[in-house]
Amino acid sequence: MPRRPPKKPDPEVDLSTHLLVPDALPEGGEPARLFPRPGPVELEVGSGKGLFLATASAAHPDTNYLGVEIAAGYARLCAGKLAAAGRDNARIVHGDGLPLVRDRMRDACLAAVHVYFPDPWWKARHRKRRVLSEAFLRQVARALAPDGRLHVWTDVEEYFRETLAIAAVTGLFADPEEEATREPEHDLDYRTHFERRTRLAGAPVWRARFALRPPV
Repeated sequence: MPRRPPKKPDPEVDLSTHLLVPDALPEGGEPARLFPRPGPVELEVGSGKGLFLATASAAHPDTNYLGVEIAAGYARLCAGKLAAAGRDNARIVHGDGLPLVRDRMRDACLAAVHVYFPDPWWKARHRKRRVLSEAFLRQVARALAPDGRLHVWTDVEEYFRETLAIAAVTGLFADPEEEATREPEHDLDYRTHFERRTRLAGAPVWRARFALRPPV
């Protein structure tokens, strides 16, 4: 289903702290330097409307959250939410996830990477646009700390199975674990708006958590 045009953030809200471009990331590839307080950094690729960043940053104030969103309108919407809520432990980058991780993240700098309901790019000629590619997974493995985790959720079983196969081909990840879910406590108690819509429709969601394979 195509995305609806995002709402524009409140023009009175200053987005300059929360809305970044890839070049704003510090030299040396240390994303923790984007935040005023030290702490582990978790990256969400494809932040959409920003529900995960908003809820996770509120629930875990000692963790820093960095999102990346390729659609300018959604990146601005997300930044507006974070700025309005005064979340100094969350930022959003307007950009592409693969180049961001590849070019702007040093080795072992991330505590976790989250990819929730990525665009499946159904047409065969568009498959190369899928974010969960071998190149992306290799860069994620490089950027994750030894005890870091990759979290993947999707409502497309074929994409999920493809991701499991690609992760196995890299040889960099241990066998994935199924990530448990729970009943929501309120209307926005979901990881993302896509999860909310999918679960309210009674459709299945496939979830996996990947750890790095220990070095030999």
